[in-house]
Amino acid sequence: MRRRSLLLSVPAGLVTLAACGNDKAASGTTDDSPSPSPSPSATSAAPPPKIVSGPLPAVTAGTGFGQKPTVAKGSGEPSKDLAVKTLIAGSGRTLAENDYVQAHYLGQIWDTGKVFDNSYDRKTPLLIQLAQGTIIDGWRYALAGKKVGSRVQFSVPPTWGYGTQGNAQAGIKGTDTLVFVVDVQNAFNATSSAKGKAVAPSDAALPKVGTNTDGKAPSIQVPKKAAPNKLVADYVIEGDGPAVKADSTVLVQYKGVVWDTGKEFDSTYARHAPTSFSLQQVVKGWSQGMTGKKVGSRVLIVIPPSLGYGDNPPPNSGLTKDSTMVFSVDILAAM
Repeated sequence: MRRRSLLLSVPAGLVTLAACGNDKAASGTTDDSPSPSPSPSATSAAPPPKIVSGPLPAVTAGTGFGQKPTVAKGSGEPSKDLAVKTLIAGSGRTLAENDYVQAHYLGQIWDTGKVFDNSYDRKTPLLIQLAQGTIIDGWRYALAGKKVGSRVQFSVPPTWGYGTQGNAQAGIKGTDTLVFVVDVQNAFNATSSAKGKAVAPSDAALPKVGTNTDGKAPSIQVPKKAAPNKLVADYVIEGDGPAVKADSTVLVQYKGVVWDTGKEFDSTYARHAPTSFSLQQVVKGWSQGMTGKKVGSRVLIVIPPSLGYGDNPPPNSGLTKDSTMVFSVDILAAM
C-alpha cells in the first residue's frame, strides 16, 4: 500500500536519509496520489478549542466498531466549537499527545453529507500521530483522552481543520465543517515494545539482542568476530501480526550500533519516540530485512555496507564507508 498523505513529517534517524542504492530520497512521503486524509494545513496556530457534546449527525448504519459507518447529513448549523461524542467506549490504553494511533475512519462534509475519504474501503487502518503539524488539530483535541477500542464521532470547524483555505483536492471549502467517525484500534508511544515469543539465537557468531519488553532499549552484544558480508534478518522475538510487505509503512522502535566498535549511532529510544516511515524510503538492508517479518516482532538486522550507505555514510553519523550496521528493530505496526 502506498504511504498516505497523513504522515507528512520526515522521520528522525539515519535509516531514512539518502539511502544508498535507493533512487528515492527521504522526502517524507512517496505517495504520488495522496488522499484527502486529515493532514494539516501549512501552519496551525489556533488556540485549543472548547469541546462540546453536539450537535452531531446520526450514524444510521454500520454502527458496530470497525464497521464502515453511514452518517446522516448535518442538520442546521454546526457548532463553532469542537463537538465530540464517544459512540462506543473502549477499555484500552488512553491516548495522549504525540501518540501514534492506528485507526479506521470516515470523513464527510457537514452541509452536503459528501464523504471525502474513508479507510474502510481501503481495508487498511491508517497510522497517524497525534502531534501538531502532522494532523489537523481537530483530531488531536478530539481523540486525546479517549481509549483504544473506542468509536469517536466529532465535528471540526475550519479553525481546527483546513482553515479558510480549505482543501481543494478533497472538495473541502474554507467554510466547511467536517464530520469524522474514528475507530481507535491501537496506540503506541515511547514505551511500546515487541510482543511475542522469544526465539533462541541460531548462530553464536551473530550479535545477541536482549529480549526485554519494558519499553527500554534492548542490549546488543556484538561478538569479536568478522562481520558477515551478507544481510542477516533474524527474529529475536516473533510476534503474531501480519507480515510486513515491501511497500509497507511501518512504525518501529530501533537501536543501531556499529559492528566493529559496538558503539550506538542511532536510536528511537534516545529520542523517546517511535518513528514511522515507508520501506521504500530506507536503505536496502532495512527494506529487505523487514519484508516478510511479522508485526509485533523484534528483529536483528545486520546490514553490510553494500546494502547500507556504501561509500557515502551520512556525515557526523559515526559510520564509515566500511561500517557494518547492527540493528534491533521492534515492529509495532504496519500499513
